[in-house]
Amino acid sequence: MNKEWSELNKSMQNGIKKKDTWDEGIDTLYNLRNALWDTILSFKDELSREDFDAIPFINADGYHSKTIAYSLWHVFRIEDIVAHTLIKEDEQVFFAKDYKKRIGSPIITTGNELVKQEISDFSKKLDLDELYNYMSDVKKSTEALLKELSYDDLKKRIPAKTKENLKSLHVVSEDENAIWLVDYWCDRDVRGLIQMPFSRHWIMHIEACLRIKNKIHP
Repeated sequence: MNKEWSELNKSMQNGIKKKDTWDEGIDTLYNLRNALWDTILSFKDELSREDFDAIPFINADGYHSKTIAYSLWHVFRIEDIVAHTLIKEDEQVFFAKDYKKRIGSPIITTGNELVKQEISDFSKKLDLDELYNYMSDVKKSTEALLKELSYDDLKKRIPAKTKENLKSLHVVSEDENAIWLVDYWCDRDVRGLIQMPFSRHWIMHIEACLRIKNKIHP
């Protein structure tokens, strides 16, 4: 793991454990996300459209077996779903701003159900400019949500009715590669969700994107 990102993530995790360091922990989370966001923006400056759709590790196990376009879609769809449907219990950015049509996506899900060539084919259908607009909107909306949270909110669990609402939206495929996400998220409290979709999940997928990039452009 990138040393800077790893240290920021560790500091953030420690910070949000205690009430007197909660604010500091959230500030560290912003710093981590901004550092990762700089790398995400660099992809758009440095890579061609074909690079975003390339899948050089198609038969590998791990996050690097995807495409960069898919990885970015996946990270921010998950964040949008978790932030809005599960924590804030309001409308996802994706639906509020009609991003399915704007991005040209054939799916509304996280994409976990897609495999190998399906991932590459999916990637080629996405409008990258609108995908980046979506990602930026999700990032801003999540960080606005984080500002509203208090330390005491961290212990909040996901209510059964919210879990059922999530299922009714069909934003998680019922495929065995995806459906486990529902229980995974809903078995966690808000602290647990901050520690994965909003931070570590970014790191894992962006590092995989860098591995793809370095394979394409050694």
